[in-house]
Amino acid sequence: MHPVLTLASPPLLLVWAALAAAAAPGCRPDGGITALDPAVAPDSAWTLVWSDEFQGSELDPTRWSIQVGDGCALDLCGWGNNELQWYQADNVEVAGGVLTITARAEPAGGRAYTSARIRTLGKGDWTYGRVDVRARLPLGRGLWPAIWMLPSEDRYGTWAASGEIDIVELVGHEPDRVHGTLHYGGEWPDNVYTGAPFVLPAGTFADRFHVFTLEWEEGQIRWYVDGEHYQTQTEWRSSGGPFPAPFDQPFHLVLNVAVGGNWPGYPDARTVFPQSMVVDYVRVFTRTE
Repeated sequence: MHPVLTLASPPLLLVWAALAAAAAPGCRPDGGITALDPAVAPDSAWTLVWSDEFQGSELDPTRWSIQVGDGCALDLCGWGNNELQWYQADNVEVAGGVLTITARAEPAGGRAYTSARIRTLGKGDWTYGRVDVRARLPLGRGLWPAIWMLPSEDRYGTWAASGEIDIVELVGHEPDRVHGTLHYGGEWPDNVYTGAPFVLPAGTFADRFHVFTLEWEEGQIRWYVDGEHYQTQTEWRSSGGPFPAPFDQPFHLVLNVAVGGNWPGYPDARTVFPQSMVVDYVRVFTRTE
């Protein structure tokens, strides 16, 4: 496996020193599993190559780009899912050691709601690796937070012939359940998907922070919540190339909170705004051979 990186990796000893300092008591958001819990810490086979600990006062433009609009400029009005939000930079905040993406009931761009969507395209693109994201997710009917990956080159054709990897998605009326999913097959509408849910034994994903992990290797992709393995996929296909296509090319990260859409449905009178996805860190590792 040969990871494709578009951002120079910092010296690893310095990075891990910074992570250890950031994870010290009193320096991390309260609630939930911690950064150094042995259940979620990667073993020595994984090497850190990219991370954002959100320690500054603004989103790091060397790591992330903010997408703006409702998708119409990309010929994807409603982002292809009949979503209701207008994405804008005002709904992104970095403060107190966390990233906050907030959905609000307010008009903008001809839409009734605003939110934010950020991505690492051209600034963090990888073929194979492990992704750890520690986050607290919003809840409420019509909310759709997602931490996912899209192909950086569409090597095998348009969606979903070139694939999509959903590390974690939640629909707000099921706040104790998250989903890990692969999209592949042919170009829409000949696409298919396979996946599985993870359900908390008690509480919701809005109550505290959890660590969501994806391990992506050639011919195998695994999902974890708080170190608990709940799904492995080894079978997929692409109309544009032989297995292990489409999951053998560079992908980038996307973080967003959608409002409404075909899957979660639409907000109702019980949905409370604003709602936020709060992210403590994003870390990407590659396997040491």
